Amino acid sequence: MSPVIGHHLAQVNIARLIAPLESPQLAGFVARLPEINALAERSPGFVWRMVDDKGADSTGLRPDVTDDMLLINCSVWESVEALHDYAYRSAHLRVMARRREWFERPAEAHQALWWVPAGHRPTVAEAMDRIALLRRHGPTPHAFTFRHRFPAPGPAADPAPTA
Repeated sequence: MSPVIGHHLAQVNIARLIAPLESPQLAGFVARLPEINALAERSPGFVWRMVDDKGADSTGLRPDVTDDMLLINCSVWESVEALHDYAYRSAHLRVMARRREWFERPAEAHQALWWVPAGHRPTVAEAMDRIALLRRHGPTPHAFTFRHRFPAPGPAADPAPTA
């Protein structure tokens, strides 16, 4: 499937740290962030990634103000295939294989995919709403997974329902 003209794929994933970001337990994760972010930016089909106020990465953002241990990662890609190739067919996979060293095992959906108009950049609130939609309704065209994908919407797509 070729990239969709007019729409891009947004993705969000959240994870709860097992220790504070500045702790020795997270040093391996923190050390790999610049490499993995640069890899994403060089990957075919990459469009954009969410960054904090300093412009480095999204570890300074808190998607839940009551939970300092919850991190968010959000990015936009030309297609599901481009994101899948980066996530599962690049050096990213080696880092992801170590996630249990740094993050709690999620008890519910922690990643969502959805289509956005080309040029749109999701906010933290929008991304968290998509995870909430997936948790509440399962995969739909408004929030889905790699396993249960939906095609890009047509020109007169309905807006996403509220979480």
